[in-house]
Amino acid sequence: MSFVSRGKHLIAGEWIGGGASFQNEPAHGEPSTFSMGTVELVNRACEAAEEAFWSYGYATREERAAFLDAIADEIEARAADITAIGCQETGLPEARLNGERGRTTGQLRLFAATIRKGDYLDIRRDAAMPDRQPLPRPDLRLMQRPIGPVAVFGASNFPLAFSVAGGDTAAALAAGCPVVVKGHSAHPGTSEIVAEAIHAAIATCGVPAGVFSLVQGGKRDVGTALVQHPNIKAVGFTGSLGGGRALFDLCAQRPEPIPFFGELGSVNPMFLLPKALAARGEAIGKGWAVSMTGSVGQLCTNGGIAVVPEGAAGDAFVAATAEALKAIGPQTMLTAGMAEAYRAGKARFDSRNSVRPVYTTESTGREASPNLYEVASDAFLEDHALSEEVFGPLSLVVRVPEAEGMVDLAKGFQGQLTATLHMDAGDEDLARPLLAVLERKAGRVLVNGFPTGVEVVDSMVHGGPYPASTNFGATSVGTMAIRRFLRPVCYQNIPEAILPTDLA
Repeated sequence: MSFVSRGKHLIAGEWIGGGASFQNEPAHGEPSTFSMGTVELVNRACEAAEEAFWSYGYATREERAAFLDAIADEIEARAADITAIGCQETGLPEARLNGERGRTTGQLRLFAATIRKGDYLDIRRDAAMPDRQPLPRPDLRLMQRPIGPVAVFGASNFPLAFSVAGGDTAAALAAGCPVVVKGHSAHPGTSEIVAEAIHAAIATCGVPAGVFSLVQGGKRDVGTALVQHPNIKAVGFTGSLGGGRALFDLCAQRPEPIPFFGELGSVNPMFLLPKALAARGEAIGKGWAVSMTGSVGQLCTNGGIAVVPEGAAGDAFVAATAEALKAIGPQTMLTAGMAEAYRAGKARFDSRNSVRPVYTTESTGREASPNLYEVASDAFLEDHALSEEVFGPLSLVVRVPEAEGMVDLAKGFQGQLTATLHMDAGDEDLARPLLAVLERKAGRVLVNGFPTGVEVVDSMVHGGPYPASTNFGATSVGTMAIRRFLRPVCYQNIPEAILPTDLA
């Protein structure tokens, strides 16, 4: 590995260290030391971002697209080092890090292509009607414009695709908004090398240095200062319900409230309809076991709950799932804290008399093994804690007395990122009313699959009603994510000589 960490912040083109420090907790190898973020660094980054906006926010679409492409190129130029550092810090396998790096560069290039096409600008014009009676109509033109500097909080479970140069950053930069990233303390080395790639792209493209800054670590006051700085006009966040809600409230309490685009968690229920359950319930169970344990269950779209009718076919599904889980051994979680939280989540299920253990294991240290439980639908509806996300490879089967009871059960779920129907021919009469409920509950509804794969394409929605996300009209994946960092401006009777280039 050729990359040597500086252990510093990148503030508007300058690597800054000193002061208090913290160490990462790598899954293997020796820890590294990093300078700890401060409120002063946040202020410097936000001030530089505002200054940079006056040029970057008015740059041409081609200039911004070239910058996004250059970031992708610089990340790929550091591919081996990024994978090595990411694997060391997170414990994720090499194949997962390589795939995630490809997704990261892919979405940067996707946003570059999007802004080159220009459709996202949603340009509209109502030409002047000077002779209209009783009053003439002025010339009116509309276009989407960038909102200003954006704060991004790096995610723990995606050190690349939802972190320093991830989807939130890519969408904001594409829109024309400078970005200040609060790096996640679980993988500061990975954050630093990606920041180095962005820094190199800034130099290559001649972009103002204040367009991007990275603040590493820091106490709660650092995050508070970032979301409450008057130059910040929106926040992108992927993380826990508790942490996200606290930041959301801070954004709302500002003298100038700003939008908080937070993804806060989801249990992503699956509904197994009778015909599909009878024909291929065991195969679905085996597939679910693989899906729920991928990346040690540390995915926001992990299918945490399966709703299944009582009866022999449902019993066979549960048994097949449990049998498949027995073949999956312990895996390393992202941090020791997450492993501890996973064990606490399991203890919550173990303490319920209404919950039946189907397959349980003991996890120690930073390792996690899968667990499967079962509960009757009436007990599930009476105990809200059973519908709360456990971040890791733990899942719950909810048994309904009759398949038709799935509709009422679905109405009891809170907002979700995804919901899944497993159905075959003959299940349509139940699937229709279920779909009507689930489209109100989730941002993405799928049939005969597992929700853990999220395509980065135009039509993807990665978001949903609260508490899955704090803004149900937005997505953090796909090209529509750029809308979060734009606002419409109407130009009335503006001479073409001074109109924005894209409107003239």
